[in-house]
Amino acid sequence: MASKALISFSSLLLIHSCYSAHEHSLLMPTTTSLPLDVAIETIVSVVLLCFGIVLGNREELKPISWSVWSGLLEREKGCGQFGYLEERVGFLDIRAKRAEFAKWIKGAEVGSSSQRT
Repeated sequence: MASKALISFSSLLLIHSCYSAHEHSLLMPTTTSLPLDVAIETIVSVVLLCFGIVLGNREELKPISWSVWSGLLEREKGCGQFGYLEERVGFLDIRAKRAEFAKWIKGAEVGSSSQRT
């Protein structure tokens, strides 16, 4: 509940800071820098938003280390981090398929000619 409230509050702050920056750019088009209060409000709202998202995460965070992640995959799924490469379908040999098809056609022709007689 606290994370949803924090996310909502920080989102409103971020929207307000974006609106303030837009208003400032319309009222003073020659000025290139934002006022300090708008910049601070933007930074605070983004930090609070990130904190609210992390606080609201109910799942266990994933390990960052490559070896820990690989070991976790190995234990859970029974394959390493490159398991999808080992399980993919190989390339199709077109020449072998053509030869197999030609044999099948010849067999069908031989069978149909023997049925006619």
